Amino acid sequence: MTARHILRASMKLVDIGANLTDPVFRGKYRGNQAHPDDLAQILARAREAGIVAMMVTGGNLAESRHAIEMCRQHPNLYATVGCHPTRTSEVSKYPGGAQAYFAALQQLIADNRDKVVAVGECGLDYDRLHFSDKPTQLEHFVRHFDLAHATGLPLFLHDRNTKGDFARLMKENRLKFTEGVVHSFTGSVDEARELLDLGLFIGINGCSLKTEENLAAVRSIPVDRLMIETDCPYCEIRPTHASHKLLENAEWKQPESKRKERWSEVCMVKSRNEPCTIRQVLHVLAALHNMDEAEMASKLYANTIRVFMGIN
Repeated sequence: MTARHILRASMKLVDIGANLTDPVFRGKYRGNQAHPDDLAQILARAREAGIVAMMVTGGNLAESRHAIEMCRQHPNLYATVGCHPTRTSEVSKYPGGAQAYFAALQQLIADNRDKVVAVGECGLDYDRLHFSDKPTQLEHFVRHFDLAHATGLPLFLHDRNTKGDFARLMKENRLKFTEGVVHSFTGSVDEARELLDLGLFIGINGCSLKTEENLAAVRSIPVDRLMIETDCPYCEIRPTHASHKLLENAEWKQPESKRKERWSEVCMVKSRNEPCTIRQVLHVLAALHNMDEAEMASKLYANTIRVFMGIN
């Protein structure tokens, strides 16, 4: 084995955005059990791909609790705790209202400091205002800054088509949090620069790599401000994506996938993204920055551990 292959074999990757609480990872789709629970096989494929840790996204209070329960069962899983902008409409319905809801989030963090590494997912999403209107999103996004200040944790952030509101609130509250990463970035070169000027890191997955404009934006981001993710079960790199052509010479090959009706424990499920496909995102990032995959992986790992210090 050459030195290059030894280096590749020792790569360490952290998937900063894995929605592992989604029932599809237990074989359940829209309430129906389509195949056996295969989380163990999914985690095994992730390890084989070089993933040494994953951050399980907490999208609301209940999901954050679920994420922590899952992380307690697997030493290399860590959780985020927060309320996704599209879920903020539930906050006022919680017994005791917003104050009680965020107190419960803070207590959940305090009780699980060894497993919680970030506040979030939180932010703004103006593409899906039918789930939660703008005033509600704005009100409860601001509360996450107070939660980050109280706990000392970094922020795991969401920003979709927010017309300057996201950047404005980040600037107004910049002294309340230590670090932050805007995950699943899909913006332009200018939007990337605005986030970088705020001192934020930027998380890249397949949805970040759809168009040539996306690729130009990702290429403009300094390597020391990048992180990597899958946002599984979503955001795989598809054949229609501009980045797909860059996978032609990739060493890592995605496992065979089958429709859920033809499930096999050794195969992925079609249209259900998995953590192991982070290797495709890594390959594209390395190509865009003219770097070796192992070198890029090392940089990404260092960035992630620097921000999410609870990961070990």
